[in-house]
Amino acid sequence: MSDKNMTTNKIAGKQSILFENPPLILSGSSIAGQKEGEGPLGSFFDEIEEDPMAGGKSWEDAESRLMKRAAEKAIEKAGLTNQDIRFLIGGDLLGQLIATSFGIVNLEIPMFGVYGACSTMGESMALGAILVDGGYADKVIAITSSHFAGAEKQFRFPLGYGNQRPLSASWTVTGSGAVVIGKNESKDKNKHKEEEKNVVIKGITVGKIVDYGLKDSMNMGACMAPAAYTTISQNLKDINQLPMYYDKIITGDLGCVGKDILIDLLKQDGFDISSNYMDCGMEIFDQESQDTHAGGSGCGCSAITLTGYILYKMRRGEWNRVLFVPTGSLQSTVSFNEGNSIPGIAHGVILETC
Repeated sequence: MSDKNMTTNKIAGKQSILFENPPLILSGSSIAGQKEGEGPLGSFFDEIEEDPMAGGKSWEDAESRLMKRAAEKAIEKAGLTNQDIRFLIGGDLLGQLIATSFGIVNLEIPMFGVYGACSTMGESMALGAILVDGGYADKVIAITSSHFAGAEKQFRFPLGYGNQRPLSASWTVTGSGAVVIGKNESKDKNKHKEEEKNVVIKGITVGKIVDYGLKDSMNMGACMAPAAYTTISQNLKDINQLPMYYDKIITGDLGCVGKDILIDLLKQDGFDISSNYMDCGMEIFDQESQDTHAGGSGCGCSAITLTGYILYKMRRGEWNRVLFVPTGSLQSTVSFNEGNSIPGIAHGVILETC
């Protein structure tokens, strides 16, 4: 078979890629904040940081420190060293990706900085899988982070302002998650316990920017749900499957408001995901006891839910095929203050056990 045909065969539908030799997730790490550790998923995280400053001098410094620890933990769990990692792909919510750049500088790993807002984990994993499957890297780390106080300071109001939050508002997760992605070769398999399954990235669906004209920065779920809808619908069309093909379809941080919108939009296309759908933002906190209103949000929300909880369920065979769809709102303080709407984007990552 010619190289041209081999490349063409990886293309599925309009927006998806199915890998010929699906890259393997060698390890995942999750560093969570105290509030996240007190939530329903607390026992699944690798580390709980009870100091909101993480020993640093600012919220931004704290986020960088969490990201460094997540990268180091993922590399350690994979049985590797920094020198074994060909590329690092990552980003965060802060201006110029300062949490990432200051956090990983001492790791001395070649870096691609990416920005997809809260969809960054999906984007990073998608690009990492492409590099590995294409033979441009043998091992890649995909990473992202967020911090409640840093996000409030940049996008809404500093904590000292004491503003009230509407019920549609979400709570930015403090935490960082990372995965090491490598070639699916026999020598890379069975890094985990013998009874655990390996998890591969079977394919991806690259999202489009979707703008329904919404302008409420305190209702991220409504802003991002249309993007999640277009990505999930396109994924199912591209691979010619119904929703039950997946054990779980998991969005990043739509919360209780965005969840209902997503389900309704997909029903218009004839897809009912209500029985196998989950949102990371609704799982990571107890909505009633932790007073997080619509649920969790931020880059770290989907990242630590994936690396702490989702991979755990898959490696134990409870879920064998998952569509992981981190969701992001594409805004800045400049665009919002100038009266622009808040577009959304969502990237789909097909995870399978083997």
